[in-house]
Amino acid sequence: MVSRSASPMAAGAQARPMARTASAAVGALFLLIGVLGFIPGITSNFDEMRFAGHESGAELLGIFQVSVLHNLVHLGFGVAGLAMARNVASARTFLIGGGAIYLVLWLYGLIVGQDSAANFVPLNGADDWLHLFLGLGMIGLGIVTTRGPAAPGRGR
Repeated sequence: MVSRSASPMAAGAQARPMARTASAAVGALFLLIGVLGFIPGITSNFDEMRFAGHESGAELLGIFQVSVLHNLVHLGFGVAGLAMARNVASARTFLIGGGAIYLVLWLYGLIVGQDSAANFVPLNGADDWLHLFLGLGMIGLGIVTTRGPAAPGRGR
């Protein structure tokens, strides 16, 4: 009979697969956002969507400025999150690395003017705040879901 104790080792073994679940959930969320960005009605001013650049007038949920490129980035992040959810190490890499990328995007959005040609994604103020929270949230998930000792052969 196998004993199920509440030892730190057992707690760590239980927590580690959560990184895989978090990576898959974040990936699925990005896929959903990417798809919604291509649906008229959910994306306002859909006829003003451009491939890239600050001239794109389309806004997901009437708030977040999007373009075809922006939606494709969301779809790519979603696929990466799902693919990297296959093991704890890659799930952690996706969450922490992806979070770092979103923090860089937040800084980029603060530095680059919204009407600048360098705003090729495009990003608006709402996107900037979202990127800050996504970055912090993903990094937090990557850390919290992989804390504790790893049990050999578990969560992989």
